[in-house]
Amino acid sequence: MRAFLLLFSLLIISISASAQDNYDVSLISKDLLPYASAVVRNKEVSVEVKDLDNTYYRIKTAVTILNKNGNEVANIQVWHNKSRVIKSIKGTVYNEFGKLTGKFSESDFEDVNGQDGFSLFQDVKVKHYNPPVTDYPYTIVYEYEVKSKQTLYFDDWEPNSTTGLAVEKSSYTFSCKPTFNIRYKEINMPAKVITGNDKQGNKTYTWQVSNLKAVKDEPYSPNEDKYLSSVKIAPEKFSYEGITGSFTNWKELGKWQYDKLLASRLQLSDVTAGRMKQLTADISDPKLKAKKIYEYMQGKTHYISIQVGIGGFQPFLANDVDQQNYGDCKALVNYTQALLKTVNMDSYYCIVEAGTRKVSPVTDFASMNQFDHVILCLPFKNDTTFLECTSQKTPFGFLSDFTDDRTLLACTPEGGKLMHTPKYTAQNNLQQRKASFILDAEGGLSGNMLTLFKGTQYDNVEYIIEEAPKDQIKSLQKEYTINNLNIEKVEFKQDKSLQPVTTESIKLTAREYGSVNDGKLSFPINATNRMSRVPREIRNRQNDVYINRGYTDEDEISYTLPAGYRVDLRPTNVSINKPFGKFSSTVSINGNELIYKRRMQLFDGTYNKDTYQDLVDFYQAVVEADDNNVTLIKGN
Repeated sequence: MRAFLLLFSLLIISISASAQDNYDVSLISKDLLPYASAVVRNKEVSVEVKDLDNTYYRIKTAVTILNKNGNEVANIQVWHNKSRVIKSIKGTVYNEFGKLTGKFSESDFEDVNGQDGFSLFQDVKVKHYNPPVTDYPYTIVYEYEVKSKQTLYFDDWEPNSTTGLAVEKSSYTFSCKPTFNIRYKEINMPAKVITGNDKQGNKTYTWQVSNLKAVKDEPYSPNEDKYLSSVKIAPEKFSYEGITGSFTNWKELGKWQYDKLLASRLQLSDVTAGRMKQLTADISDPKLKAKKIYEYMQGKTHYISIQVGIGGFQPFLANDVDQQNYGDCKALVNYTQALLKTVNMDSYYCIVEAGTRKVSPVTDFASMNQFDHVILCLPFKNDTTFLECTSQKTPFGFLSDFTDDRTLLACTPEGGKLMHTPKYTAQNNLQQRKASFILDAEGGLSGNMLTLFKGTQYDNVEYIIEEAPKDQIKSLQKEYTINNLNIEKVEFKQDKSLQPVTTESIKLTAREYGSVNDGKLSFPINATNRMSRVPREIRNRQNDVYINRGYTDEDEISYTLPAGYRVDLRPTNVSINKPFGKFSSTVSINGNELIYKRRMQLFDGTYNKDTYQDLVDFYQAVVEADDNNVTLIKGN
């Protein structure tokens, strides 16, 4: 009996050791290590639709973190709300040899609000956990289950969700009743779907990948959906918070939103309707009439996160916003739309993916989870105008770099319409600076500087404008690369007309801007707008070069030179012309005045990967030109 127990104990220990050794880092194929900061050892994602209002997500993950750059992969985040309930979470941590070093459970997770100030989903909370491990490499193994009470949208499957992540093995299984139909879209997938049936007779859709090498992180790469793998899934029939519907294309999806979530939310009181008619009575131009109402909305309301209506997709009632003077992005768009309706002006409630990075939905695959924000469209004839209603400071018709140049879905009475927001070109995104400085014999600088910001550069200094005067000075001292900068006076003006402009006026001094040595006075030629960073070198680049947004910077600085000095050395003129950008700088002398002009342009677009070295060389040349000095010497 003792011998049997001993043998049984040894067997248990052997099995346990074998399970742990599976996470020994030395077992990872060396072929997967190049460019990898983390390696998915195994990930199993299972989505089971039991009914229209009953979906289960089950995720099991084992991932090895090779270095600190992979820490984000180890950060577990599970979002939840009243209709998406976390059933369980647990996990373990192993060292590089596959030995257990720790365990964690749901009680170790921090639960925080997922609000960001603009998104559709304002009733979301996020449970997140970062393993307190600093010895690399290590492996984190975890699993969780979530129950969702809707079938309108499903999370995308992304086996290699980011650059620097290799995958040993990963699978995704979607199962549902035979009567539940889905559409799916495979993007950059190395394996195709396998369909079948499980033991319960449910339909199954399975994707499996293995031995995916890490994609190298490369500067100026296109959006990740251009080169990483994913699968999108959308239902034909669904239920969302008790409301049923169906769609197979964008027109049907937009029609459902308009009919079920929006049309009943636009009522306003007769008093407010009368006020809008009176406010616009003397305005005949439809665009100026809309501008008046938009600015009324901005002055009356403020943004606040609210959790009402149907999940993250239905806006607050317009009349409630009118009475309470606040709302989230959905509510403020809906309210503005209601105000416009009182003066017989049509507008479209539009859902869009927001952010400085331009992201558009897949045009041939309609699904609800490709958006995170709402804006308003005014379909003027030959002059379609979009409004950002969340900000109380944004000029009428100005989207800045938050929702510019991307496709969105407009929800209209006739159905959904894919539309495109305005593009601000490199010429539109203009920063113009003109400075007049006096340089004294000790190297001190004094003078005035006037800068205009247009296009997406309009709000370059918005954060400074919002600061207290003392903080404005501190921020500007950091903004400009002028040693010993003392700002005597600063003034900002914002023209919020249809072509908005921000104007910054600064009166300044700077002691020892130039240095005196052996009768010579040297000073930096570019006092205000220097480029200091060059993209890193990339060998064997894989991705095309992508420039997300273009711009133009124009600087003209005149220096009145100290009496008795003349120019001894000055920078040579520079002119660079590339498909992706242009740069020029010139120095001229007129009597005792030295005039420096600089013009930098970058053009958005996608360029061949072989262009990348040209881009690096371009930036290097600009950095060197911006770093040049002028040397003055006494005498005639």
